[in-house]
Amino acid sequence: MSENIYNVLFLCTGNSARSILAESLLNHWGRSRFRAFSAGSHPKGAVHPIALALLKQLDLPTEGLRSKPWDEFEAPGTPPLHFVFTVCDNAAGEVCPVWPGKPVTAHWGIPDPAAVEGPDADQWSAFRSALRALENRILAFTGLPLASLQGIQLKAELDRIGQTETEARS
Repeated sequence: MSENIYNVLFLCTGNSARSILAESLLNHWGRSRFRAFSAGSHPKGAVHPIALALLKQLDLPTEGLRSKPWDEFEAPGTPPLHFVFTVCDNAAGEVCPVWPGKPVTAHWGIPDPAAVEGPDADQWSAFRSALRALENRILAFTGLPLASLQGIQLKAELDRIGQTETEARS
């Protein structure tokens, strides 16, 4: 893991909300050390409109965000992956592909904001909560001394980050 830029893939089932938020957040906070991507096992085909609106409202990157299948990252010529994080319970329980290069994996489950029904205010609140939880985890991840962490120790740190409260700060 001595490369300058680490490629990170965030996986979810629909690739329309949580994994999209995570991709944008890591591309913002880790811009010189990380390059983030997202994909889904059964992509919805479109990014959730509230996810896009929230990212734009916060001046976070939205360029190139799209809902896509994870098999795009198995194709020849795709960037080698260093880390793969599942961000929803469905993707964690699915059989994931064996990624070339054996990236470090962890599960960072977040409640699905796209599943919230009811008034717009409730839906927006769910998306803001998901974004805050992901941001807390991504900031912890980008703060890790990756060059000095190896194997089991690195996996333990990533799993610890995934166990942090989803509503850590506002």
